[in-house]
Amino acid sequence: MLRTFPLLLIAGFLVAPHTAIAHDRMPMSLIRLPESVSDLFIAETSTAKFHHFIHSGNSISYRGSHYMSIGHGGEGKERVGDRRTPLGVYFVTEELSTFRMHEKYGVKAFPLDYPNAWDLSLQRTGDGIWVHGVDPLGGKRPIRDTDGCIALPNEDLLELAAEFRGNVTPVLIMREVQWAESAGNDTLRNELEGVVADWATSLAEGDMYVYLSLYDDDFRRWGMSAKEWSSFSLQTVGRWAITAVVVSDLLLLAYPGEDGLYLSRFRQAVVEAGRETVSTKRLYWRRNTSGALKIIAEDNG
Repeated sequence: MLRTFPLLLIAGFLVAPHTAIAHDRMPMSLIRLPESVSDLFIAETSTAKFHHFIHSGNSISYRGSHYMSIGHGGEGKERVGDRRTPLGVYFVTEELSTFRMHEKYGVKAFPLDYPNAWDLSLQRTGDGIWVHGVDPLGGKRPIRDTDGCIALPNEDLLELAAEFRGNVTPVLIMREVQWAESAGNDTLRNELEGVVADWATSLAEGDMYVYLSLYDDDFRRWGMSAKEWSSFSLQTVGRWAITAVVVSDLLLLAYPGEDGLYLSRFRQAVVEAGRETVSTKRLYWRRNTSGALKIIAEDNG
């Protein structure tokens, strides 16, 4: 039986209402936040600031910023061992106890899910990127002083710790925050909602022509090219007896440092043969040379 969601019907699928932004100026990357995301962080490497935004009701407010250290090699991680901090959109996965760890990790540690699907599509390597504290006896760390992690003063991390929620809280890492009028994202938000709706509707209706047309020619997943992915999808998704696709908890973000790249992350409930399967989906949309948004990378979680 299909579970009931408090949602709105838009363009043939179900999606939660979008959140307005309260202040006149907000980061351009914030396009839409769902109710589940109460806190969001932006690590601005050019200023060594870890910005905190609070999402409550129908508004987003700026809480303030904290000093941070990043990798010895700066930003823009490409390979294991380069001691660089990655640029992108990541999510906190869990809280780790640092009781038995080296003192440099401080009072707490929160791993991020680097590398994500976009990183993997670019063959970026490495792992173990955390937001963590500092050695309590080490003094203030320089701006570039980690192996790629983000390090905050212990007292600041303790202040923020309760706001880090596993597999929910986004951390955007970018060189410089681009600020814009809050109303300026409405057109882009509607466009992204529309392509997510097209994707979900084509999946629900079994329209593989429309479904596969939303994937970019450069799309790759699980080592498959776009052509191989299309054949695989026809043999798998194309044969599913889907009766409904319910999308909720839609998050939309512009991807840091990548013009024309956007992340949509949402909860999807797929009803097939009377059984419902719920998962979290990530679709990375890139604007092609014709101006159309196409899926360039995909992942679950």
